[in-house]
Amino acid sequence: MVERTEELIHLPDGTVLSAWLFVPDGSGPHATITMAHGFGGTKYHGIEPIARELAEAGFVVSLHDHRGFGESGGEPRQDIDPYRQIEDWRRVIAHLQTLDVVDADRMGLWGTSYSGGHALVLAATDRRIRAVYSQVPTISGSQSSRRRVPPHMVGPLEAEFAADELAQARGEAPASAQFVSDDPAVTASYRNEDAIRFYLQHDMPEGVWENRVTLQSNRRSRSYDPGHWIDQISPTPLMMVVATHDVVAPTDLALSAYERALEPKELVVMPGGHFDPYTGDGFRTSTTAAARFFRTHLRAE
Repeated sequence: MVERTEELIHLPDGTVLSAWLFVPDGSGPHATITMAHGFGGTKYHGIEPIARELAEAGFVVSLHDHRGFGESGGEPRQDIDPYRQIEDWRRVIAHLQTLDVVDADRMGLWGTSYSGGHALVLAATDRRIRAVYSQVPTISGSQSSRRRVPPHMVGPLEAEFAADELAQARGEAPASAQFVSDDPAVTASYRNEDAIRFYLQHDMPEGVWENRVTLQSNRRSRSYDPGHWIDQISPTPLMMVVATHDVVAPTDLALSAYERALEPKELVVMPGGHFDPYTGDGFRTSTTAAARFFRTHLRAE
């Protein structure tokens, strides 16, 4: 029986992150996996079942909301700064290492999509991480954005970003855009059908998530290239899960990055698109692979 408890992580600037801690049966301390969702996701966006499965496999699992999202504190809301999220994640790791149920020397990291990119950066720059799992990861925001934004729209988009910066300098609140929308007249981060379905289908407490994101979140994502770090992860073991028809975190970019990673590494290629690892056969494939990988490299019970 896996127990889920609420865990609060206090950051140096006073922000409090909300996490769920899943503790398996048996006496600890246990090998531990720290998890977080991707671009704009929360604990409620289809990720708790993965955390529970990993806890059933014998791990303590921590799943936290990034600052400004879900049940975590932080202002402005719905604002994504990848490097701030990474620094916050380092504090989450330190917090976990203070807990009696956690074996501080057996710490694994699980990331998906945008946080799959974070996982690459953290594993390359933080040797507390003993094994890293990166699922359908962001590899290059700059290359992905060149595919997503038509050339004739780049100028107007940059002008919109600059206008928002100027407005904030004058004391105005950060501007926002829709997170997902199929309306071509509306600025949105994602327009594909599977993204819209994924972000809007989950039940969650009222007010936990909004269908919007700050404009500067989108600007930062265009210059976030975590794949740069992949050849510096070794000797920490890496597992990468890549979907064959991923148009959000393009398949070819992920496979190319994997080729640059050094050993020890393992690649799992699964059919489907970006959101398939969370449900159905994709869920079973990805979660089984993750549990096996962490058992091998964290010496789990």
